[in-house]
Amino acid sequence: MRYICLILIMFFSHDTIGQEIAVMKYKGGGDWYSNPTALPNLVRFCNAEINTSISEKIPTVTPDSPELFNYPYIYLTGHGNIFFTEKDAQNLRNYLLSGGFLHVDDNYGLEPYFRKALKTVFPDKILEEISADHPIFSQTFSFPKGLPKIHVHDGKPPQLFGITHEDRLILIFSYESDLGNGWEDPEVHNDPEEVRQKALKMGANIIKYVFSN
Repeated sequence: MRYICLILIMFFSHDTIGQEIAVMKYKGGGDWYSNPTALPNLVRFCNAEINTSISEKIPTVTPDSPELFNYPYIYLTGHGNIFFTEKDAQNLRNYLLSGGFLHVDDNYGLEPYFRKALKTVFPDKILEEISADHPIFSQTFSFPKGLPKIHVHDGKPPQLFGITHEDRLILIFSYESDLGNGWEDPEVHNDPEEVRQKALKMGANIIKYVFSN
């Protein structure tokens, strides 16, 4: 067990953190590949605005892969069904509890499937809403009202939910905001530049939180 813990610590050493982030390919039939320009644009924004040095090449990882541990931040999005096998759930749980971070960004319709899948990863934990005074909303850019509304679907208020372990957020679920839409190329959704900037700034806050905690 001690040997395994040392290996996990090595995965998240300062020599590797900040070099790459990844997108998760999951089972269940949901379109995990949505918003293909989102993460490259977010990376460029972070490198320019908060002095990160993240690669613009975005690898794809699966929840059961040991490669998961190479990335401090994993992004998961889509509209449809998501399913974790027992192996997926065990590996993902180990990743998160040993220092990893998963950002689940509802692209509309993902929420009921993700909540069900999450029970296989953390049967003893629940998603709790993150209050607007949490540090993730003020890392570099200030969001005193919490998560910004980027893309309107049902007109519900945007909410950020999370799971905390040892005083550190290890997983967040952005709901009724659709940050990924705001990160995409301008012509994809034709959002006003002010809206895109809100999405990118919130994304940069998330990245900075992950790399600092």
